[in-house]
Amino acid sequence: MPKYKYKVRAPQGGEMSGVMEAKIQKDVTDKLRGQKFIILSIEEEKKNVVNALIEALPFMKKEKGKRVSAKNLVLFSRQLSTLVSAGVPIVQGLGILVEQIENKVFKQVIGDVKTDIEGGLSIADSMAKYPTVFDELYVGMVRSGETGGVLDIILERLSAYLESTSKLIGKVKSAMVYPTLVSLVAIGITVFMLVAVIPTFKTVFTAFGGELPLPTQILIGISEFLRKFILIFVIGTVVVLFALRQYIKTEKGSRVWDSFLLKLPVFGPLIRKVAIAKFSRTLGTLIKSGVPILDAISTTGKTAGNKIVEDAVMSARENIREGERIAAPLKESGVFPPMVTQMISVGEETGALDNMLHKVADFYDQEVEVAVAGLTSMIEPLIIVVMGVVIGAMVIAMFLPIFELGEVVSRATQ
Repeated sequence: MPKYKYKVRAPQGGEMSGVMEAKIQKDVTDKLRGQKFIILSIEEEKKNVVNALIEALPFMKKEKGKRVSAKNLVLFSRQLSTLVSAGVPIVQGLGILVEQIENKVFKQVIGDVKTDIEGGLSIADSMAKYPTVFDELYVGMVRSGETGGVLDIILERLSAYLESTSKLIGKVKSAMVYPTLVSLVAIGITVFMLVAVIPTFKTVFTAFGGELPLPTQILIGISEFLRKFILIFVIGTVVVLFALRQYIKTEKGSRVWDSFLLKLPVFGPLIRKVAIAKFSRTLGTLIKSGVPILDAISTTGKTAGNKIVEDAVMSARENIREGERIAAPLKESGVFPPMVTQMISVGEETGALDNMLHKVADFYDQEVEVAVAGLTSMIEPLIIVVMGVVIGAMVIAMFLPIFELGEVVSRATQ
């Protein structure tokens, strides 16, 4: 998408400039005029050879800004909420927070947001320029808080939402750390023994002559294969993983991958529960914050983190646009369990949909916690058993010839 450099004068009289992506120049003009700016100049940003090469090669693209941790965003939101509720002007409040922020990237972003607001941009529009820091959900809620004059309350709700979501994802990640480390250690030990240890034993065995047992021959064959082709194997694995990653980044690839994850026998239900918990908490927070239902559902779908869930939510949005309620299309999608759609239906009937969605999110948070604990307790002994079988089989295969060594030596000395 082309980029356009613009220079405008704010209603208050100050001049500012920037860059905006748009399909055509008219889109930039309409957006700037909609923000009450007086346009001084707009011109398309020309690409040099290096930039053109970077855009042509996907793996050479640089991310437009680094992400900021949820912890930093939660702290910022809480502090800004406190300052706004105390009557501190937003620009002054941001200035205070800029001095306290330690993260260099976040410090730069908040400083730029402060500058944009001083130049006449709204808070939401200035934050929208940094999607890697403030996602669509954050910007949408801030916009709602600006419009309704309850920015402090919205920021507090955002903090609570980000904290809950971060804890949920953190539980899953922390539960996977130990099994992952044990698996990597097991693979490393196995490869080391096959590449470095087994060849030494082979030299000892062949010096005495005689036929080696079948398990030992198989183990030595695997060792020789790895030693010859390990470099090709490593490069091939890296290439396959890179190709898979690039494919997953595509629309079709991400949909296929997310569908595969949901169908996994053990991890699938856990991934589904995490997605439902996030969906419920996000939609409940947006509705409670006064975001229009169609906008809330659209934002929830885009931030779902799973294409299958996103498709179901966006399909429901189209049905809701035509006059249906939320529960019915979600039930028809087959992605959401009956309990979820029933509670949403009750929430619609009673006019307490936001509270009901938060109860669903709390329930699934607990379900995720139980599922993670069960998964961890099951995976740990399973990995130990597999590692024991593999290492044990290798040790037995190496020592089988030693049991016959006496006989081989006696034959050699005769």
